[in-house]
Amino acid sequence: PEPINLHASSVAVDGRGLLILGPSGSGKSSLALQLIAAGARLVADDQVILSAENGVLLASAPPALQGLIEARGVGLLRADAAGPVPVHLAVDLGQPQVPRLPERHSIVFLQTRIDLVKAPLTAHLPAALLVYLRGGRQA
Repeated sequence: PEPINLHASSVAVDGRGLLILGPSGSGKSSLALQLIAAGARLVADDQVILSAENGVLLASAPPALQGLIEARGVGLLRADAAGPVPVHLAVDLGQPQVPRLPERHSIVFLQTRIDLVKAPLTAHLPAALLVYLRGGRQA
């Protein structure tokens, strides 16, 4: 399938990509900044190019935006860039409060299914996503 360009952000943790989805103003860049401060590497902010290669979903940045992330009230910041990286998890910040132990969700891009977390940006979300990317989720 042809690559697609999404209005999203993406970071990598130990080479495992996180795709950050949500409407404008939902906190995509804010979450990415928090994860970068905790050791993740920036893949892309504001626009993410998704491609598929041998059944693996890959995230990368458009060349003009590589290594740049917006911090509201601060400006465009430079960050150590990663990519393309295999996407292992997506989070959709455009969701209402979720149950304490939600059911599992997934999403499909370019005929490739990945796990999906549906949750608004909360104080513990960055840490929970880091742990999820490093160790997975118990059924």
